[in-house]
Amino acid sequence: MPHSSTQVETPPTHDDGGGASLSHGLKQRHLSMIALGGVIGAGLFVGSGAGIAAAGPSIVIAYTLSGLIVMLVMRMLGEMSAAYPSSGSFSAHAERAIGPWAGFTAGWSFWVLLCTAVGLEGIGAAKIVTGWLPGTPEWAWVALFMVVFCVTNLAAVRNFGEFEFWFAALKVGAISLFLVLGVLAIAGVLPGTDSPGVSNLTDLLPNGGQGLIIGLLASVFAYGGLETVTIAAAESENPVRGVASAVRTAMWRIALFYIGSMAVIVTLVPWDSKEVVTKGPYVAALDHLGIPGAGQLMNVVVLVALLSAMNANIYGSSRIAHSLVARGQGPKVPARVSGGVPRVAVLTSCVFGFVCVLLSHWRPDDVFPWLLNMIGGVILVVWFFIAVSQLLLRRRVERENPEKLVVRMWAFPYLTWLALAGMTAIFVLMAREADTRVQLYYTGGMTAVLAAVGYARQRRRAGV
Repeated sequence: MPHSSTQVETPPTHDDGGGASLSHGLKQRHLSMIALGGVIGAGLFVGSGAGIAAAGPSIVIAYTLSGLIVMLVMRMLGEMSAAYPSSGSFSAHAERAIGPWAGFTAGWSFWVLLCTAVGLEGIGAAKIVTGWLPGTPEWAWVALFMVVFCVTNLAAVRNFGEFEFWFAALKVGAISLFLVLGVLAIAGVLPGTDSPGVSNLTDLLPNGGQGLIIGLLASVFAYGGLETVTIAAAESENPVRGVASAVRTAMWRIALFYIGSMAVIVTLVPWDSKEVVTKGPYVAALDHLGIPGAGQLMNVVVLVALLSAMNANIYGSSRIAHSLVARGQGPKVPARVSGGVPRVAVLTSCVFGFVCVLLSHWRPDDVFPWLLNMIGGVILVVWFFIAVSQLLLRRRVERENPEKLVVRMWAFPYLTWLALAGMTAIFVLMAREADTRVQLYYTGGMTAVLAAVGYARQRRRAGV
């Protein structure tokens, strides 16, 4: 029987091979805090320094432009996830809207991205700990973190929810306090500090338009990981309400945490300060204020952000893998569910992540850079699939099940087309820069290979 895109209606939360389904162990408080803290990722704390060094004060413009695209993408994803809650999220939506090959391509490319990110975040966390405990091996700390979060995700989804709840609470509290202290210092009312006024903002584009472009590209990838909340929503007590609530608050969260903190940092600290890159922008800003121990405390928060990202990415990668294989898009073994958890998928994702860590030690000059380049543009590919899927699904839902449109994309289809145009512009900018051009080629190559494999599988299943 032909396997057309309109026939993909099997809920991805079920195991095709074993009959068991994922649990719904995430409470609304878990989902709310995951949505709130999920935007405060390792990319913001760790990766924003390079963007500031390149763009200067115009990094605020860069984060605003990329943030607008992210808001639109999250609104589109929220519309589809509220209509069709699924642990496969955008992969399941792409399969339903475009065809099985699209779900295969989007899902497995994102799985590779998340698993590699697990390894990178483990390495980053280990570097912080070895800075406190010199002489201890980095790989041993990564292995410890991996075991802890692997066991956590193997046990029950509520364990993941509890970890993320407290991780997110600490991140939200820390960055909120940072913003309050920064605003007070800028206003000149923080004791023991002098307000810099606008002296650090006089040269908005110190490196010209080229610097802004580099900052824009850096900011795009700092937003990666926001999709996890729509994956987690499928295992919550009320998936539709959870997705709707998370998406509707996305705008102010992005504006406050990302754009707001960038504005505070470049106002307080000269953009060309070496400490912005060597220490990280948040630690540099707090050290600049002269608050005793604040910089070291922020290092603890960065460590928590990295561990939180590890935990979330192990969870997200395992659910994406489970959804894919449950829909017949891979080997059956990772689809098996026991105790409401896809344990083989969790183990597979953890092993892949730790292999990435080993590659960073064994093959740091060839295989590891190749892997990093391959995942460099994946998030943009995923966003592109989300936008195209929403264009197609929205009209289908309006025609067949209009009551499913609990969340609606603003000004459809105009803002969807605007988002696609923005993504296309970023692809063009990536092609102009030497470093990102390599990433674009490698990511494009992986996407093309996955699309070809997915299309061949689709034709074979259709009996063509």
